[in-house]
Amino acid sequence: MPGKLQPDILRKSVLDFTGSKRDDLIVGGGIGEDAALISVPNGILVAASDPVTGAAKNAGSLLVHINANDIACKGGDPSWLIVTLIIPDSLGVNFIHDIMQEIHETCESMNIAIAGGHTELTDRYLQPVISGTMLGITRYELSAKKIQEGDVILVTGHAGLEGMSIIANDRPDLITDIFTPDEINIIRSWGKNLSVVEPAKILREFARYMHDPTEGGINGALYEMQEGSGLGIELCKENIPVSELTLRASEKLKFDPFNLISSGMLTAVIPSEKVQEAQEKLLLHGISSGTAGVFRGGKNKKLTLSTHEELWGILSRV
Repeated sequence: MPGKLQPDILRKSVLDFTGSKRDDLIVGGGIGEDAALISVPNGILVAASDPVTGAAKNAGSLLVHINANDIACKGGDPSWLIVTLIIPDSLGVNFIHDIMQEIHETCESMNIAIAGGHTELTDRYLQPVISGTMLGITRYELSAKKIQEGDVILVTGHAGLEGMSIIANDRPDLITDIFTPDEINIIRSWGKNLSVVEPAKILREFARYMHDPTEGGINGALYEMQEGSGLGIELCKENIPVSELTLRASEKLKFDPFNLISSGMLTAVIPSEKVQEAQEKLLLHGISSGTAGVFRGGKNKKLTLSTHEELWGILSRV
């Protein structure tokens, strides 16, 4: 099935192969870990890599944001981006120019330098391969392994916002009978709200762990948090923000909004005694949040959650 590998396959086919053991690798690859933490002189280097696979429009901007989000979720400041573009020769150099200009403008607005990469035209692929590796520096050691029983999950943003913006931009024909033109424009505008860098910077002083729900949506993120921590979650699903527009689309198109790709949401695990202060600090910056759940001990407390991504099936509809 297309999409991210299921966790059991990921463990056997990817995560079992970790190369040489090094003492300077603080956090490596793992389920629910958005980025690696590497000890370097005078600090901790954060490294993350992600491709853009689902979007056609705004792919350059999206590439920057999804990689910057992973750095921010480790408490870091996104600083350097390495870009890999493998482009069908049918799209040509103009496509490369346009997407690099978009990447450049987005990086410039976020004080991120494009440090290098690789670019080529190919006759082997029908679709472009667009991937980035982001680097930054942090002083925090955030990890799912640090989550404790009683910790609270805060969420910002709203479920499915990225997936909905991709549908509105790339397949508006699927939703013209559901929304007015003005509503479709509103949904398209959500594509400008995919960064979690600001809330992550606010919450990093409070958090044990932060995560950016991408493929599989908020349900996928919660599943990964359970797997990474070894704890269960007492879920408060009614506290997870979801737009009325997303709910309307999910009813008509028959998909689960909590399994729709959701860059732009942030999940942060906060000790219970710090939750009120963290939420108040978010509000000072105009950012609302909800308490999505509490971690509980014991395997019998684990939620059964699907990691299935809804976007691919929606985009493939005739």
